[in-house]
Amino acid sequence: MKSVVHAACPHDCPDACGVLITIEDGRATRIQGDPEHPVTRGFLCAKVAKYLDRVYSPARVLYPMRRKTPKGPETATGATSASAFERISWDEALDEITKRFQRIAAEFGPEAILPYSYGGTLGALNGASMDRRFFHRLGASQLERTICSSAGEEGLKSVIGVKLGTEPEQFAHSRYIIAWGANIHGNNVHLWPFIEEARRKGAKLVVIDPYRTRTAQCADWYLPINPGTDAALALGLMHVIIRENLYDAEYVSRYTVGFEELKARAQEYSPERVAHWTGISAADIRKLAREYATERPSVIRVNYGIQRSERGGMAMRAVTMLPCLIGSWKEVGGGLQLSLSGSFGLNKAALEMPELMRKALGHPARVVNMVQLGTALNSLDDPPVKALFVYNSNPAAVCPNHNEVIRGLKRRDLFTVVHEQFFTDTTDYADIVLPATTFFEHKDLQAAYGHYYLQVSNQAMEPVGEARSNVEVFRALAAGMGFDDDCFRESVDSMIEHALDSPNPYLKGITRERLEKERQIRLNFGDESKGESPFLPFAHGNFPTSSGKAEFYSEAVQKLGVDPVVDFTPPSESRHGAGAAGYPLELLARKPDNHLNSTFANVDSVRHLEPWIGMLEMHPADAVARGIRDGDQVRAFNSRGEIVLKARVDGAVSAGVVAARLDWARFGAGARNINVLTSEKLTDLGNAATFYSVCVEVEPFRP
Repeated sequence: MKSVVHAACPHDCPDACGVLITIEDGRATRIQGDPEHPVTRGFLCAKVAKYLDRVYSPARVLYPMRRKTPKGPETATGATSASAFERISWDEALDEITKRFQRIAAEFGPEAILPYSYGGTLGALNGASMDRRFFHRLGASQLERTICSSAGEEGLKSVIGVKLGTEPEQFAHSRYIIAWGANIHGNNVHLWPFIEEARRKGAKLVVIDPYRTRTAQCADWYLPINPGTDAALALGLMHVIIRENLYDAEYVSRYTVGFEELKARAQEYSPERVAHWTGISAADIRKLAREYATERPSVIRVNYGIQRSERGGMAMRAVTMLPCLIGSWKEVGGGLQLSLSGSFGLNKAALEMPELMRKALGHPARVVNMVQLGTALNSLDDPPVKALFVYNSNPAAVCPNHNEVIRGLKRRDLFTVVHEQFFTDTTDYADIVLPATTFFEHKDLQAAYGHYYLQVSNQAMEPVGEARSNVEVFRALAAGMGFDDDCFRESVDSMIEHALDSPNPYLKGITRERLEKERQIRLNFGDESKGESPFLPFAHGNFPTSSGKAEFYSEAVQKLGVDPVVDFTPPSESRHGAGAAGYPLELLARKPDNHLNSTFANVDSVRHLEPWIGMLEMHPADAVARGIRDGDQVRAFNSRGEIVLKARVDGAVSAGVVAARLDWARFGAGARNINVLTSEKLTDLGNAATFYSVCVEVEPFRP
């Protein structure tokens, strides 16, 4: 028997591709892009094109496992962890987990139990539904999930009020496209054809990035910028645009507040002053400002790279002001895109049921920031963290301040459960490992943050081994804990229907049945084929802020103790900051182009696409000054740790900047990765990670 099943890629990527999976006699034999998806249009990225290698990998976790050796990798280079565990049944695993949770809750209180998850899947159900219900009902500590995007999101919303923006199809109509901290060619590849269509019609692509990415290599104009100085550049652009009367006075007057305050602030940031911080010449700043304001329509694709610095929220706030200043929201092919996820408006309360916390505790549970896991595991004492349940994440690889995270995970008194598809850096410290499904093996509802199409991802095959979805695992745990609430027995189809039962007008008329029949449905913005206007969310204002306008001055931001307009202060850990003494090089702890954070790093066919793994990229001037040649082993270090890498002396970074890519620690010398050098310091808005506000020194490695 042969069939083709429609699914949607749930990995942490803006594209949320429509996928077709061919099943023959119960086995997946082919994966391809769905040619009917209007945005992803029938092709897949290099990672997901090889997804059968992931589903049928001999390294998959197939059964529940219990640790039988001490915690930690078995060798310094992180050999396979399977031999550290013994196979047990699901009943045994669930019984042990629930009994340990009950004992911990009785002795220390349920807040001594901490869930840890993030974007391993962005499916609405397997990302955040039954798991949240379970931990809410248990009364466990709540996780502040901020490691990736929250600073940028808060900066964006502080100006325009919502995560909305220019739809990808409209980029084809742009005349001037700025990719700001956005490696479109590497991790947003389905936007690229629309950009290429615009370029064929004469559009110009400008890339602003401290690293010469794939996208920068394809640009018409590449502007390398010093890490963490994006707010300064945006202010420099505003200085020129306002001073030369290139802004849209009518749009500003009708649809914004705080222009006079912004005008006064921008006057302080001349291109000459901004050039000192950014490394971009004053002449280029003026040229960029004039071209952006006059070559219309102009659009900015900004990504989360700009917000992974100490002032990341302010950086995103500043960039978001630019299309409001020149009125480019009025034009097809104008505006800005960071995330479009605010458009979907699914009924998350119905999925997550936060009211269950009050049933458990009588009050909201304490909140632990996921960026500061090392501190939480080693320092929290009211109560201490005594149990950790990890799913949809690999914190032993992705968390900053790696050494502290590992110190906490090694605690003999910490009971750690990991629900995973593979043995990862984190399972090296688990007491119980549970087998998890891939998106081939469960059903889900899939939104997106890079386009406006909603999809149902259908289950294509039975789970391999004894793998279970997140929904089924937490349903079973709830039963084991004796939670008799009806919500723990709700079916997947019912949860999808409840998620769609939302007051969001964009969801009107979209049902589970329609999604299953039509594969993907565009949100209800109007039908251009029937002569209705293109979707321009802010062409006539309508900003969902407290003022109803784009806020150049924000009272909400002021209440957070942050400048209510916009300003620039160099990150404290930077060449221009106060906290970099002895560590003169700024480090970009980059995400690989062909992995998704740490996901796919262990799949050989994908790993071979990343030859830069294990390398430290340096500018020739910095290498020569330290007696380092291309290919040498080098030691990168700061006060938090050290790592040995191979020098790659090339032109990918500017002088004063070095770069290395995230990898699983088990593949590195000494079972370490680049996060031994990053810190738990949080951003100015959104309490996010500051992976790009890191200073190091580098020297030749002498064993």
